[in-house]
Amino acid sequence: MARIRKAVFPVAGLGTRFLPATKASPKEMLPVADKPLIQYAAEEAEAAGAEQLVFITGRNKRSIEDHFDKAYELEMELQGAGKQALLDVVKNVLPPHVSCIYLRQAEALGLGHAVFCARPVVGDGPFAVVLADDLIRNDEQGVVEQMAEVHERYGCSVLGVEEVPRQETNKYGIVATEPGPDGELRVVSIVEKPAPERAPSNLAVVGRYLLTPGIFDKLAQTQPGAGGEIQLTDAISALLEDEPVIAYPFVGKRYDCGSKLGYLEAQVELGLQHPELGDDFASYLRRLSP
Repeated sequence: MARIRKAVFPVAGLGTRFLPATKASPKEMLPVADKPLIQYAAEEAEAAGAEQLVFITGRNKRSIEDHFDKAYELEMELQGAGKQALLDVVKNVLPPHVSCIYLRQAEALGLGHAVFCARPVVGDGPFAVVLADDLIRNDEQGVVEQMAEVHERYGCSVLGVEEVPRQETNKYGIVATEPGPDGELRVVSIVEKPAPERAPSNLAVVGRYLLTPGIFDKLAQTQPGAGGEIQLTDAISALLEDEPVIAYPFVGKRYDCGSKLGYLEAQVELGLQHPELGDDFASYLRRLSP
């Protein structure tokens, strides 16, 4: 079974929910504790075995490239000041064996189009798609690695899913499933952002996909939907006609950092878990309590 060596990060969105913070800086560079969202996503993919990180970028995304690039001046400054710990942090944003590729999505034509832009680089192997907005924490095993193990067992596409409140189905791609031979959840259908009364379930796809290369032919045939966007869910629905797709209820805590409330929740909870600041931060929060 093919291993997951490539991960795609669609980062061309404008991040309008976080204006004015995202007017000149990508939403993926918003920090949670002391790391930007995109680094959490990249580390999760690297831990699963990804050796090529493919970023689908747009205008005003240069700081993402700079973040993963070598910073000669900064490294020399830290070395000269004897700040070895900080130097190690800067030099090890990603391991040396991991390379980054940046492709420009000239128009924001939807998640499906962003994934399709990666076709020349991904080639004919399975690959992960990671949305940095969804920060998912599991310190023992990241979600992409969990899904890679499912793919190795079944050889098909895998969607990371979790239950959401029924009234929120209009925010997600929603799947209907049936049990497979081993109790795995086989996707029967997938619908983009259905109204609660029309949703086939409350099982939502949340920011993690592990896809076979067959998805590219389906994306090439997918017509733009609402808002003129090419929906990845439509292509996955077409893929179901040719091969199985598994819905995987991942193990981990998800923070919806595409919303302001979810972002603040991540700040608090990951701040409390921070090895250097956690205890002091907890004391501060206790002092705030009435």
